[in-house]
Amino acid sequence: MSPSSTLTPSAAVWRDYDPVACALPGMFLGDLALTGPVAEECDRLWELGARRVRLSGAVDLADTGTPDAAARAVRTLSLVRDLTARAVLVEWELRPDPAGGPTAAEDISRLLSHLQPPQRIEGVDPATADSALRTWRNGHYLGKCLWRQGPGFVQIRDRRWGDLRRFTVDEPHYQEAIGRLAYGATASAVPSDALADFREERLVLGVGAVEWWLPYRVSRWIQEAMTI
Repeated sequence: MSPSSTLTPSAAVWRDYDPVACALPGMFLGDLALTGPVAEECDRLWELGARRVRLSGAVDLADTGTPDAAARAVRTLSLVRDLTARAVLVEWELRPDPAGGPTAAEDISRLLSHLQPPQRIEGVDPATADSALRTWRNGHYLGKCLWRQGPGFVQIRDRRWGDLRRFTVDEPHYQEAIGRLAYGATASAVPSDALADFREERLVLGVGAVEWWLPYRVSRWIQEAMTI
């Protein structure tokens, strides 16, 4: 997806996680428009020294019926995912799709539980939102659902469901599918067998007509190998 000014969130950026430290002179890096490709913008934020990022607007999964709306949601989710992978504190808001029924907030919070928890879940009963957020915050940790590129293979590790689910992918077209899905792709742009398997394992999220890759990429382990 090519970036568009109508789809681009802005971000308030600080050099530290702690709100007290963020209030000190020189800690606020400004309000930045994130106009470039998501991966490049996340690199830029990290190199600027960003450790706390507040994204504008909510990820609205209740309004993804147009290409622009779906692209906007996927772009913001990609920023949350890629910044989470760097252990940047991301402040964002989420509106689940009410078509998911009474459990929509709980379901999406579990599916996205590897991402930094949002500040708020909108558009649902407040008690349900509070419960979903509490579970998300208590269960979140870095490395909960990730993938890494090895020599000729991709490995995916997923602990969102309580146990470790590990997948090793060495088929070239599966690896190509991950590359296409990383920042959103239509189903027709992805090999059908790869997409079917990824859907079955809940490694992709359908956002309107767009399929989006959920795990974040790591380049190094954050724990000792034996604990992974």
